Amino acid sequence: MMTAPKPSYSCACFYTDNIFIQEFHVHVLSSQGCRTSEQFRNVLETESFLAAEFLTAVKYSKSPQANVEGLLHHLHSITDKRIYRLPVFIPEFCAKLVEELENFERSDLPKGRPNTMNNYGILLNELGFVDALTAPLCEKYIEPLTSLLFPDWGGGCLDSHRAFVVKYALQEDLDLSCHYDNAEVTLNVSLGKEFTDGNLYFSDMKEVPVNERTYAEVEHITGQGILHRGQHVHGALPISSGERWNLILWMRASDVRNKCCPMCDNEPVLVKTLGDGDGFTSVREDREQTVDICTLT
Repeated sequence: MMTAPKPSYSCACFYTDNIFIQEFHVHVLSSQGCRTSEQFRNVLETESFLAAEFLTAVKYSKSPQANVEGLLHHLHSITDKRIYRLPVFIPEFCAKLVEELENFERSDLPKGRPNTMNNYGILLNELGFVDALTAPLCEKYIEPLTSLLFPDWGGGCLDSHRAFVVKYALQEDLDLSCHYDNAEVTLNVSLGKEFTDGNLYFSDMKEVPVNERTYAEVEHITGQGILHRGQHVHGALPISSGERWNLILWMRASDVRNKCCPMCDNEPVLVKTLGDGDGFTSVREDREQTVDICTLT
């Protein structure tokens, strides 16, 4: 079956209930290198920017004998919380990407905030990096991993994502309070630069009572990514010097979130939106836009 492009939706809670209140810390590449989307596609096809360990893990996950136990030999498992670390990008690519992001940051082009919690960062669709870079990265490389690691969280049926970069620096955002993501699965990749402190910390899934949660601290390593379930409560400790840039992919599975909005825990009330929305789809429109390619041959 082939699915035609679908309208994008958000749950109405995004406009009413799902507000991150900063005061209380709660939820209620143009200068050099690749200058065009086509060049990014060419780089992606060569796989030259991806870490060898990452490619090995992806190759295993696509093999007929792949299973989660075998895949864990290629990843670093952090405690018993289903959090996984693995190299994703080579350091040279991270440095080039940050350089391009800084060029965009200094430009006069309009910029949106990456989310309601971070004041500093860049939406990658504003640079044309989604179709050229992050969408193929999610579909071709990351989903084979998540289909084994998080099958119960839509890891095998991810069909949209939100890609952005966050920046932490002195006199800007220093840290990020405890929160959970509007995603079924999240990948957080450290891009550098030079910084001290600012580790991630993870507790438990959001339904676990606060007084029963345990915490694990995770260090940032340039080029390495942290894979975790989006509803896993986490935060970032303050940096004490330098700048820290991270690439964040919020990966969504409409099959999962169409039944229950991950932010309000209710059946979603769909609101048609401009742009990418939050990964919800209309069941009626799904039926209308599904084409049986067997009938066309």
